[in-house]
Amino acid sequence: MTYHPKSDFMAVMMQRGFLADCTDYQGFDEALSKGVVPGYIGFDATASSLHVGSLIQIMMLRWLQKTGHKPITLMGGGTTKVGDPSFRADERPLLTEAQIDDNISGIKKVFAKYISYDDGDTGALMLNNAEWLDNLNYLEFLRDIGRHFSVNRMLSFESVKSRLDREQSLSFLEFNYMILQAYDFLELNRRYGCLVQFGGSDQWGNIVNGIDLTRRVLDHEIYGLTSPLLTTSDGKKMGKSLNGAIWLNADMCAPYEFWQFWRNTTDADVGRFLKLYTELDIDECERLGSLEGSDINAAKIILANEVTTLCHGAEAAAATEATSREVFEKGGVGADLPTLEIAATDLPVSIVQLIVKSGLAKSGKEAKRLIAENGAKIDDAPLTDAGLMIDMAALASPIKLSAGKKRHALVTLAG
Repeated sequence: MTYHPKSDFMAVMMQRGFLADCTDYQGFDEALSKGVVPGYIGFDATASSLHVGSLIQIMMLRWLQKTGHKPITLMGGGTTKVGDPSFRADERPLLTEAQIDDNISGIKKVFAKYISYDDGDTGALMLNNAEWLDNLNYLEFLRDIGRHFSVNRMLSFESVKSRLDREQSLSFLEFNYMILQAYDFLELNRRYGCLVQFGGSDQWGNIVNGIDLTRRVLDHEIYGLTSPLLTTSDGKKMGKSLNGAIWLNADMCAPYEFWQFWRNTTDADVGRFLKLYTELDIDECERLGSLEGSDINAAKIILANEVTTLCHGAEAAAATEATSREVFEKGGVGADLPTLEIAATDLPVSIVQLIVKSGLAKSGKEAKRLIAENGAKIDDAPLTDAGLMIDMAALASPIKLSAGKKRHALVTLAG
């Protein structure tokens, strides 16, 4: 549809590629034009960090605040105890309360980099749905909230239907998840005046549930806005690399590895990613994205620097770019490479084990294949012997291991 937004926020969403769908374009746009709009995204605490796949939502909250509105980051301290069944083949492993609390602590560090939790009108709120979910009275909840949900309609949602069509079990516990998520929106509207829920387009059904419930119980008008589910131009899920998820916390993904992920973006994705993950002017994003040949590599470095600056700070971005130039252009070691420390008591150790421990391969089998296919190097020289043992003498100075042209690690002797 063609819609010309009045509000700065909707203009940003549409121009930069954040918008997949909205429950009421005009109504939401008018609400944004009238005053400060609180909007939320919920994040279940299934790991101690979020990864790049969540970055599009985090950037939406950042833009919400930058255009004069109030972000709410909702931690799923309650809903994580149930587990979101959406588009999963099996039930999530249940976490203990201590694990959930630890994960929430890690996730909070991510948000502080992107949005400001100050006391002003647009200061973000960090909330936890355990606040209202943990003490629900089961019978009251069934009577007051459960009666508004049609099981027939819930069974028609794609996230549930796909599981049942494959004849995979869906527990009653998981079936309750969408009711709890809808109840979150109701409570956020009742307690904090929250007017909109954001999420990926796979959350559309859950978001609409919350809007419908809030209208029925409170008779309030609220909205939902979804972002596209991103895949890279070669069809891969956004946020995944050869080594697994690209996490947003430095203790789970070193800034160097994070920077390299963006530097290795395929040519066709550069312009789109600049619009979504940086704050560069749109015209500049399009200009950089249209470059070809070796010129596009300069655009990829700008993308990597901009995204790394937002996540890890300008110093980390500059250091990783310098390390990258040292490693790639000059064949050096680079001070900022991911480093594996080996204790003297663990020596000698096989080169295959070192490749796995340094994160350049997921298994010994994969490491051996890498060597057999001439994809591994040691100190920039081809590594051909999968049986090579590394002893104390070999580690008198750091060893540089490489997998392909773009992935490197240092191995040093622990001090």
